[in-house]
Amino acid sequence: MQKLIGAVLMMASLTSGNAAAAVEARGQFNVALAALPAAPGGLAQHRLEKQFSGDLAGTSTGVMMSAGDPAKGIAGYVAMEMVEATLAGRSGGFVLQHNGTMDAGGQQLNVVIVPGSGTGALAGITGSMAIRIENRQHYYTLTYDLPAAP
Repeated sequence: MQKLIGAVLMMASLTSGNAAAAVEARGQFNVALAALPAAPGGLAQHRLEKQFSGDLAGTSTGVMMSAGDPAKGIAGYVAMEMVEATLAGRSGGFVLQHNGTMDAGGQQLNVVIVPGSGTGALAGITGSMAIRIENRQHYYTLTYDLPAAP
């Protein structure tokens, strides 16, 4: 019984020592899209490049696919982008996965950090990103957890 209690306490201390509270990073980004050849079924493809400033400082590159008619307000897109940046004084990278739709009911956007995609000093990062656009300027709020630095 004592061995079991000791093992549980040791696991609890290891777990709590690695746990981090979610933190928010905020700033702006610029995005450039370049059309790629259409995919089968008429899916549009674009290469995207971003420049982030603020709490997340760096760049990203990725690919976006979309369908529908954005001019009529009915469309959807998915994207994957590799972010290389400095966050909380730590340099590395991670992948963002996007899933967005718009229709008469409004817009929905889900952007998450792909689990296991963190590299360098950002290894182990998890979280999500909210994006808002005001007067053609893009703003982000990255809510993330990052393991303690080694």
